[in-house]
Amino acid sequence: MRSFLLNLVAVCSLGAAEPRALRAGAAAVDVSPVAFPVNMPGGFDANPAEGVNDPLMSRSLAISDGETTVVLTVVDNLGLPPAIIAEAKKIASDRTGVPIDRMLVSSTHTHSGAGVSAESSPGSDSPAEKNRAVLVAGLAESIVQAHATLRPASVAAASRPLPHEVFNRRWYLKEGKMQPNPFGGMDKVKMNPPNSPDVLDRPAGPTDPEISMLSVRDARGRPLGLFANYSLHYVGAVPRGKISADYYGEFARLVPQRLGQPGLVAMMSNGTSGDINNSPFGTIRPPREPMEQVRIVAQEAADSVWFALRDVKAHEPKAVLGMRQRTLTLKYRRPTQEQVLYAKAVLAIKDEAAKKRLPRLAEAYARRTLAALERKEETVDAILQVVRIGDFAIVGIPFETFAEIGLSLKKDSPFARTMVVGLANGRHGYLPTPAQHELGGYETWLGTCHVQEDASELIMKELRPMLAELHGL
Repeated sequence: MRSFLLNLVAVCSLGAAEPRALRAGAAAVDVSPVAFPVNMPGGFDANPAEGVNDPLMSRSLAISDGETTVVLTVVDNLGLPPAIIAEAKKIASDRTGVPIDRMLVSSTHTHSGAGVSAESSPGSDSPAEKNRAVLVAGLAESIVQAHATLRPASVAAASRPLPHEVFNRRWYLKEGKMQPNPFGGMDKVKMNPPNSPDVLDRPAGPTDPEISMLSVRDARGRPLGLFANYSLHYVGAVPRGKISADYYGEFARLVPQRLGQPGLVAMMSNGTSGDINNSPFGTIRPPREPMEQVRIVAQEAADSVWFALRDVKAHEPKAVLGMRQRTLTLKYRRPTQEQVLYAKAVLAIKDEAAKKRLPRLAEAYARRTLAALERKEETVDAILQVVRIGDFAIVGIPFETFAEIGLSLKKDSPFARTMVVGLANGRHGYLPTPAQHELGGYETWLGTCHVQEDASELIMKELRPMLAELHGL
């Protein structure tokens, strides 16, 4: 009955607005660092890069119906600070006239990208400031160029599963195998446990195997742009000390070849991959050379695009276009008095032998605990977005979002197809569900997960009405 009612609502809703003729444009701009060394964030130790293995790009797709224009941008970065995105959006908006709240900018989450400071240092000639300037200018320029090339276009949405490259990285372990966490307690699950049958029990959550995509063609039917999405954290195993866009960049290089259109701008956005990686727990993978597994995943993803689009009957030159943005204020987590005392005790230890007996990462998380205590801000504003292109919806969430959240939003969406993009318009840490918080583990720790434990429920409570509102246009 629920399925019937949703279908009935969908039919009625789609008739509420008249589809309009579409125009689209796409562009890609190199935003690789120009000054070295540069730190590649994503770990707990310094990880300097001295050069570029493959370029980092900002790729943009602009779509307009004459009244509304929306922009979808993907940048090769671990997770851009909101301030960087806001600065680039302002530049692009001033040059194009596209409102800032009609731009969705997401990061791929490559762990071999370049770190960037949220704040500018005017007058500085440091490598960090030079690289920041290149990134902001390039991000804005990709939007400007995409908008400048708007021309008659048609669109289609499609998807295809690629299940054997995504694995939930949070596991229940066999009795007696769990080790203390950095706070001296015991979690119920562990991220990235040893891949051994003597240790592993069962995964603590699902995966989302879907590669979803929005395909855009020009008036002659030639591929113009492709906006794809896969819930895979990243692949890794790139050349040491080298900047790399990971599988996202290789995918973007391969898709134009697969579709026979060298000028096509293809981009892969990060889905709800906060608890998903490419490590095949429970099986053994042969050793790989640097970039080999990156190429394997990218090739399979590009093949999936080819197969999915082969089954598309038609691209539509008209569609209902819309976008909604809301800002949700969330509370920052604060450490308990017990956690503060433990952190101070850990950092007070001077004896090296005693330090070695501490739980792994105890000192790192002791510092993060005190940083959370000293944070001046009580809240953070999270930008939530929903884009409608016909009966296809794109949801943007500024977190490393757990797969089950994306699956739930897709299931409840009134649209025929829904894509959920993580790390959209900023990066505010991990977004587990309250049930996953109960299990503990890396993604739930204070200092890794920054906002209140019911944040995922509050976010979904905002997004579901936004989807319904857009569907009712």
